[in-house]
Amino acid sequence: MDVHVNITNTGNRLGDEVVQVYVHDLVASVTRPVKKLCGFERLTLQPGETRRVKFTVGPQNLQILGDDLRPVVEPGLFKIMVGSSSDRTQTIQLEVMPPLKA
Repeated sequence: MDVHVNITNTGNRLGDEVVQVYVHDLVASVTRPVKKLCGFERLTLQPGETRRVKFTVGPQNLQILGDDLRPVVEPGLFKIMVGSSSDRTQTIQLEVMPPLKA
């Protein structure tokens, strides 16, 4: 899944920002971090400049080790959070569905 966010320098000077993306598994079978950092990008923006940043959140960001100690993505709800710090984020929800049975 791709997550896009627009970042704007609203100031009058050249500015730097570090945009971060976090994942939280709402209903995991094992204890997970409240916010797992999955990516970040540092930007330098001119005054008034807006830039679109894209993060890809894939299975590697959602997986845990299963009972057989192999990586598995459990069905359920995940929060995807993007922001300038872990306590200043915007959130969307992602639902992972169980595989269809033949």
